[in-house]
Amino acid sequence: MEMWFSEFHTPDVKHSIRVNRQLYSKQSDYQRIDIFETPEFGRVLTLDGNVMLTERDEFIYDEMITHVPMAVHKEARDILVIGAGDGGVVRELTRYDRVRHIDLVEMDPLVVEACRAYLPENACRLDDRRVHLHYENALKFIRRCEGKYDLIIVDSSDPFGPSEGLFTREFYGNCYNALKDDGIMVNQQGSPFYTEDAHAMQRSHKKIASTFQISRVYQAHIPTFAAGYWLFGFASKKYHPVDDLDPEAWNALNLRTRYYTTRLHKGAFYLPAFLEDMLKEVEG
Repeated sequence: MEMWFSEFHTPDVKHSIRVNRQLYSKQSDYQRIDIFETPEFGRVLTLDGNVMLTERDEFIYDEMITHVPMAVHKEARDILVIGAGDGGVVRELTRYDRVRHIDLVEMDPLVVEACRAYLPENACRLDDRRVHLHYENALKFIRRCEGKYDLIIVDSSDPFGPSEGLFTREFYGNCYNALKDDGIMVNQQGSPFYTEDAHAMQRSHKKIASTFQISRVYQAHIPTFAAGYWLFGFASKKYHPVDDLDPEAWNALNLRTRYYTTRLHKGAFYLPAFLEDMLKEVEG
């Protein structure tokens, strides 16, 4: 009998992946966690029936949410990562020698447990001496922080259910306060293609743009995410994501990447007309 995993992107659109076998399935206190083995995308992590990552294309997401801000803020040493219990963002951050402290705040310890067991290439740097794991609510954690971080990476699931609180004006204000005077916040902004996703992206961007001096959106193409088209938010107290990029300095680090380049970095901020119009609608 054939096995397929299907994720609804809208009530009228679903994306299906053939499954060889199910490796892991548990209901935690927060969500349903599943890991599947698939012929096309390798191992696939889903939370509550939504694809979080696949072995085949996770590098795109993790490189773009990490290297874009790190290439702009050349002195980023103290970093907060919210979500990202799979370890992919931490893996990319630990490649920088200058990084001295990473706080990883993950609500659900079972996500980390599952990824350590079944997605070891993502979780391989979670035991780095610079990484400090905190299993708690990110909203409560960040309220206790002030002027502490150079960079905050919000690697949450979509703005529905357990992660809804990470898309509020209060949360973005707390992130602002937790950053140093030249700090950067980067978050995933979802897809602008389907109507419900597009409205959620606009709401989030409006709140961020009203909180930070500099707020921009950039894009990447991720095959297993909705419409294959994904957005990230770049918010900063000081640095412009393109004008303050120093390509020579980042390239001199000789970090091997499979998606991110400093040329792509600049191009990712040049958005299609329909998306520019959507952002203008909500910007003050």
